[in-house]
This record gives sequence, structure tokens and C-alpha cells, in this order.
Amino acid sequence: MKKNDPLIKELRNKTILITGGAGSVGSILTKKLLEYPVRAVRVLDINEHALFQLSHSINDSRLRLLLGNICDPSRIEIAGTNVDIVFHTAAVKNIEISEFNPFETIETNITGTINMIKMTMKNKPVKFFNISTDKAVDPTTLYGSTKQIGERLVSWASTHIDSIKFSTIRFGNVIETRGNVFEIWKEQSQASIPLSITDSKMKRYFFHVYEAVDFILQCISLSKGGEIFVPKMKLFDIKDLANTISKNHKIIGTRKGEKLSEILISDTEKKSAVEKDNMWIIK
Repeated sequence: MKKNDPLIKELRNKTILITGGAGSVGSILTKKLLEYPVRAVRVLDINEHALFQLSHSINDSRLRLLLGNICDPSRIEIAGTNVDIVFHTAAVKNIEISEFNPFETIETNITGTINMIKMTMKNKPVKFFNISTDKAVDPTTLYGSTKQIGERLVSWASTHIDSIKFSTIRFGNVIETRGNVFEIWKEQSQASIPLSITDSKMKRYFFHVYEAVDFILQCISLSKGGEIFVPKMKLFDIKDLANTISKNHKIIGTRKGEKLSEILISDTEKKSAVEKDNMWIIK
């Protein structure tokens, strides 16, 4: 944090709520926010063990650990009382698990987001940020479809509620997130077995968790309400990434609904987007 960092003024004495805040991105976001003169960071998560781990990695009296589910309106009502900024990262994210558990995925990713919007409408924080994914662009999976609906719900809220700045931040894959392909490859490499690749032509957008968090922080000052912020990320060949770990591969075939290449921003969205050095801003 630099002395002339505009976020110092933006975050001073603010109380911040992060749903899913004990996850990979949420936990790093929590640590970064606590570097600023905030009043408190409330981390709401359904994972008790992840909250426990977070409590042992951060020694700061401003940290508040809240065990709860975004599907429980009364719980998030309490969590969101007197909050200034909300970061909504909680979601069912695994593509295969979401396909096999559609009711739970819809309940969390759609109803949970509705609950968060309703809570925000009542408690009136200054800003609300919905964390989304490239899977929401022309979705072919249930997960992607629920995240696209989440984006539209937040856009609806921004149109109808002038007193609160609702925005979405959409990015691709984060290398350090739990349960991703790098975690699987690491286990396979340690077991001296071939790395699983769904298709040798598969391409994905990746960046590191600290890049993701820095991008989220950058969007705080830029938010005027109604935007979808999309970073310019690098597109990688999955086969090339696997080669950095092992050249021993096994093609297992694409999963249901899986694309060979994801899209960060559609051609239609680009027509109405403002392009900056490291991002597009869709209104």
C-alpha cells in the first residue's frame, strides 16, 4: 500500500462483508483489505474449518469470522448490518458437482444472490460487488448459467436502486483456487501417474490469486454502479501448462458442456464496453 493510494480514503473506517470469504480469493482479499485503515472485515462462510484456518493466518482484531450460509436470509441480515461495502464471492463453483446437484447449485448461486441483493437493499451499503466468471459468457453448463443469471440480477439491482452502487467483477480461472486442475495435476505428479487432460486443444484464461485480488481492489474506486469489470487475461493452452509439471499426459475427454475455449467478454459486450489498459468496463 502506497501513501498516495486512493483506496486509503475510500476504505477508511469502512466495515466490509465478504461472502465466501474463507475461500482462496476471499481469504487473500481479506488480508489485503486489512492492510488499509478499515473499521472491520466480516468474513461469512459456510466452511467452519476454512474460517478456523483463516483465524490462525491473520492476527487482527478487526477481523470478524461469521459462520453462515447465504441461503439463510436471517443470517445474512445480521451479517450485513451497518456494512459499507459487500463483496459477494460465495458460490457452488465445481462444474461436475453443480451438474449433479442442480437444486443446491441454483439455491446457492441464484437464490443466495437474490438474498444478498435483498439484504443490500435493506441495509444500504455504499457498494456491492458480485464476483463472477468467464463461464457466465454464452454458458454451456449449469454453473455458467447460474452465474449469468447472477450477473443479470446485479445489473437489474443497479438499474432500479440508485442509492447503492451494484457492480460485477468477471474473470477467468485463478491458479491457486481449491479443486482446480493444478491441484489435480500436483496429486497426479506426486503419484507418478499421467496428468489428466480433457482435450489437447483446450484453452483457458488464468491468473494468480494476487492478480485477481489486485484487480478487485482496483474496481472499488472505479465503480459508479451498473458496470461489469473484465480484466484482460492471458489465454493459455492447457497442454502447455501441463508440460510445465510433466510431459506424461492422459486425454480423458471433455466433460458435459465443457468448451474448448472460454470467452471473457462477448463480441456484443465489446461494442458497448469502454476499453482501458488492463480491462474492459461493460455498462
